[in-house]
Amino acid sequence: MTQKYKVFSWLLFDFANTSFSVIMVTFVFPLYFKNVICKGEPSGDALWGFSISLSMLLVALISPVLGAAADYSGKRKRFLFVFTLISVIATALLSFSGPGMAVAAVALFIFANIGFEGGLVFYDAYLKEIATEKSIGRVSGYGFAMGYLGALAILLLLKPLLSKGIVLSNAPNVQFSFLVAALFFALFAAPIFLVIRDEKKEERPAISLAALGNSIKEVKYTVQHIMSYPDLVRFLIAYFFYNDAILTVIAFSSIYAQNTLGFTTGELIVFFMLVQTTAIVGSLLFGFVTDKIGPKRTIVITLLIWFVVILAAIFADSKELFFYTGMLAGMSMGSSQAASRSMMARLTPREHVTEFFGFYDGTFGKASAIAGPLMFGLVSAQAGSQKAALASLLMFFTIGLLLMTRVKSVGSQYCLEE
Repeated sequence: MTQKYKVFSWLLFDFANTSFSVIMVTFVFPLYFKNVICKGEPSGDALWGFSISLSMLLVALISPVLGAAADYSGKRKRFLFVFTLISVIATALLSFSGPGMAVAAVALFIFANIGFEGGLVFYDAYLKEIATEKSIGRVSGYGFAMGYLGALAILLLLKPLLSKGIVLSNAPNVQFSFLVAALFFALFAAPIFLVIRDEKKEERPAISLAALGNSIKEVKYTVQHIMSYPDLVRFLIAYFFYNDAILTVIAFSSIYAQNTLGFTTGELIVFFMLVQTTAIVGSLLFGFVTDKIGPKRTIVITLLIWFVVILAAIFADSKELFFYTGMLAGMSMGSSQAASRSMMARLTPREHVTEFFGFYDGTFGKASAIAGPLMFGLVSAQAGSQKAALASLLMFFTIGLLLMTRVKSVGSQYCLEE
């Protein structure tokens, strides 16, 4: 099988799994959960935040064990297939959820999100195998672009089903949209399992508890290694806070737009299509900016933009203003992802690149999505105001920005980007 088919099948998986993230995490299911399953009660925000936080916590805990097990057995594709299957099945089963089924819906969503996020641990690991050192950044960028294109495709596909609103009277169509999203994920994910082959390894004994225990110890060693690089530590802590806030905005954006500003479903579809489009533009534009001024300054700029986004969303009194705010958020979202990965590369010593990036993408990356959704949900439920909940995220952005200003941009002895 030629290399270009391997790359294309890898890119198609990104195209596929975005159907889950945009429909089940960002847009349709959050509204269905709050408005239909929880009947519009404020407690729905708290339950939704809990669902996101708990699923990400569980993935953060199991990621290093899973990664080590896959490396040990050499059966990475099998792990990816199992987690993808879990996500697809749980998503399809959510099509049977309805009013008063909050506990069952939370449980199924947690399984679905664990399958999605856990699978990314193995999916991301294929990048170094399918791309050369010179093309790895470009192929990674193509993956982001394919993901955003997948989001646009699934939104267009489901628009007829959702045109009457994500409300009880249109529940059958909304439920069917979950099944379509699951099938979309399964269909476009299939090529990676047919095309890519794991490298053959010598036969090894079955994975034991001792082997899994060693993988946990490896995480401890990684943390100890990272502590030897103060600027890297400061960046990771800064990333923990601002990424937590960004992921919270993504998780609650549809609920906020509809419940606080009265967006119709049709308006939300257009809104999220614009956000995805501007995210592509932001990734490309700020990629050039990062090369010119460096990732630290780029991250600081994007965090300042996020302050504007949050404040504009809080004080927005019209849908038109919120549309512009969403487009600005899309620009910031794409640029924040690209600049953060570049910053990590600049601060990581060559001899620890695989070890540190595994921690950054896996355990630490997932853990940085726990506190924000939980806080947003609790503040919204207690205060009865989603604007107050949104304002609470300013604390996360502030801490992240202050820590970023203390990070030395490049230690020449560590720099990976010549």
